[in-house]
Amino acid sequence: MKRSSVLILAPLLGLGLCALSGCSSMGAKPWQRAALSRPDMQVDADAVQAGLDDHIYFSKEASSGGRGFGGGGCGCN
Repeated sequence: MKRSSVLILAPLLGLGLCALSGCSSMGAKPWQRAALSRPDMQVDADAVQAGLDDHIYFSKEASSGGRGFGGGGCGCN
């Protein structure tokens, strides 16, 4: 190979290897799952507070169905 092609190919190869190695550490390890499954680590740790938040949200939005439901009570879809 010529020197100029090596100077171009080497950084591209290094960049490609860095991009592929970034996906190798995704997800929780088995020893981390115990800490992540504790009740205080949950998104809705307090069921009563989550229910009150949902009630306030739906009352203000005048909608029905759920948070993933498209549209509201005003008919402006």
